[in-house]
Amino acid sequence: MVQGFVMDHWPHLVAMVWFVVCFRGYMYYSRVKSKTTACLASVMHLYRLEWMRHMLMRENRIPDTSAIANLERTVAFFASTTMLILAGLMTLLSAKDKAISIVSEIPFAYPTGAGEWEFKLLLLLVLFVYAFFKFTWSLRQYGFVSVMVGGAPLPGEAFSDQRLEAHAARIAKMTSLAANNFNIGLRTYYFCLAVLGWFIHPGLFMLASTTVVYVLYRREFSSSTLNSLMLSAEADDAH
Repeated sequence: MVQGFVMDHWPHLVAMVWFVVCFRGYMYYSRVKSKTTACLASVMHLYRLEWMRHMLMRENRIPDTSAIANLERTVAFFASTTMLILAGLMTLLSAKDKAISIVSEIPFAYPTGAGEWEFKLLLLLVLFVYAFFKFTWSLRQYGFVSVMVGGAPLPGEAFSDQRLEAHAARIAKMTSLAANNFNIGLRTYYFCLAVLGWFIHPGLFMLASTTVVYVLYRREFSSSTLNSLMLSAEADDAH
């Protein structure tokens, strides 16, 4: 029975395994690689550390709290959008027959049964739920940052340089944790786009998964944005 199932669905099984390798593999690779190689995450952490050092030297911290509020609004937007997407996917589960007939009209669409279609929708549901948890945790962490900024010592208070540096490092670390969870949520969105290719053909699903990994790597480890950030940091060090 198992052998028959594998033989009948091997293209889908291969595509699914490849997707998991791409999704989990890139998450692991980016986390390990960022510790030894300059990337958007590591460079932006240095900028956040510098931001918090300057924040501790200012009495007026309205610009800092406004910047944090802007970051929170961005995360909240994606969290609420994810809820709408989940509602849409639940609705699509009840109308799968019509959706299957529409997709089947595509010339190169791979034949798909109702069970396979439901599994693909469930995969999307799981991914978007995962993204939602990441966005909401990021939102809470930005709330923690607001509390830490509110409790930061003012310039006139008697704090040693070591304590000020440690305080700046703690706030920068919490801000980077919030940004990292937001980034993971965005990566999940990218991979959800790859899953859409599965509704048409398993080969397209594999190609889309590979493309997402390539795009993410280019943007995080070898992009013009990263080069600009590094040039700005080098210019500041030169002065």
